[in-house]
Amino acid sequence: MTNKEIRNKVKWKDLRKMSLKEILIENNITLPWLIASLTLAYFEYYLLAIPFSVYFFLTGLRQVHNGFHNALGTNRFMTWFTLYSNSILMMVSVHAVKFNHLRHHKYCLTEADFEGKSARMTWYGALLYGPIHIFQILRVTHQLGNKSYRKNLYVELISLSAFAFAVFYFNIHFLMYHVVIMVLAEFTTAFFAVWTVHHDAKESVDESRTQRTKWKNRITFGMFYHLEHHLFPAISTIKLPELAERIDKALPNLIKKPTF
Repeated sequence: MTNKEIRNKVKWKDLRKMSLKEILIENNITLPWLIASLTLAYFEYYLLAIPFSVYFFLTGLRQVHNGFHNALGTNRFMTWFTLYSNSILMMVSVHAVKFNHLRHHKYCLTEADFEGKSARMTWYGALLYGPIHIFQILRVTHQLGNKSYRKNLYVELISLSAFAFAVFYFNIHFLMYHVVIMVLAEFTTAFFAVWTVHHDAKESVDESRTQRTKWKNRITFGMFYHLEHHLFPAISTIKLPELAERIDKALPNLIKKPTF
């Protein structure tokens, strides 16, 4: 079945509407993890801070990912500000990631899909490719992005560089920890954000995997409903569990390869 045929069989348009509670959740989902990780790092409990930093990064990916698809329930400026602020907090130009991610949806796993390159690698190849992946994302946006994307790229790189410089110049130890952890986390995205959800899934829609085990989706904040996301990218992550149920009922024979 084509993507269009699948979309015609599943009721989904009502899921685009978000309640005030859902909007507040999606726009503040990172804060508890950020506050906890920085607090623990401030008191030099670095090992205890790591899990909270990991969850800040995971929820940050969820938040900006929704922002890429205008699925945060906020206006244009607030969505832009979410992407900009997370660029500094996550130590990457999030608008550059957005540019490549939207190309990923348009050219999924073809030669023009620079984001999806690691999906065709081995798992260890994707891990090793991680640092190169980040610089490729920046390079592609600089070369192929329009004026707006390039402007956001430069503003975000200057802002996060100034932040990192100030942190290390003034020797702010708990923020030094945060910057280092975020850079290391960015180096894993080629594996966790691309390879895990796309490798060896040729029989699935857009070669995308998904996750149906409830406890696994809870601990990963629903970030592995990837087949559903490729089919209906305008739907916010908070709505994907309901969407998955509708897909299972309407198309029980649709191939759904598990993420992990």
